[in-house]
Amino acid sequence: MSSPRLIIANRNYSSWSLRAWLCLRKSGVAFEEELLPLDTPEFAARIGDLSPSRTVPALWHDGRCIWDSLAICEYVNEQFAAGGLWPADPGSRALGRAMVAEMHSGFGHLRAAMPMNFRARNRAVPQTEGLRGDIRRMLALWQGAREAHADAGPWLLGEFSIADAFFAPVVVRFGGYGVALPPGLLAGYGDTLRRDPDFRHWQSQAARETWVVEADEAGQECDS
Repeated sequence: MSSPRLIIANRNYSSWSLRAWLCLRKSGVAFEEELLPLDTPEFAARIGDLSPSRTVPALWHDGRCIWDSLAICEYVNEQFAAGGLWPADPGSRALGRAMVAEMHSGFGHLRAAMPMNFRARNRAVPQTEGLRGDIRRMLALWQGAREAHADAGPWLLGEFSIADAFFAPVVVRFGGYGVALPPGLLAGYGDTLRRDPDFRHWQSQAARETWVVEADEAGQECDS
């Protein structure tokens, strides 16, 4: 069996790349990563050969390509983590999958107004009703998950899961755009993520990047 190879974009911006990468790290499998910087001739020239959807992330393994972030996380869970990236409890697993599905397809106002950017510090954006609604919904999702699993561990569903990989970029967004997590379970959750060694490794690599794409100033989502 060959080592998996993950195609990612700029660590500073690419929220979907971070999600797939975190799941691979938590699975314990050794993998290769290849970074294509966004908004560059290299990205335009090579992405078509590496991802049929021309988006990142894309995972190559044993001659097959998986090009959707959620599909990558589920594949990693089955192939390399023995199912351990979801809770054993069916109810908790169903809750986590519902949360991830909502993140995967929703929160459009939050995505548009607050793109992930590790360099962002206290950026101000218009507080539209749509954005406020997305933030309220996000915090309610997290609060419900943490209340139900507070005795099982510090992550959303107790132990680290695909749900945490999917919501990690939102914690970054909230930090960069001045959205404070309420004290108690949610503030503790944010601290758990920020202290995580794998998350900190990605963050340190993002800090070393020199590419700046248009979205760093314009506030547009950088990946899909």
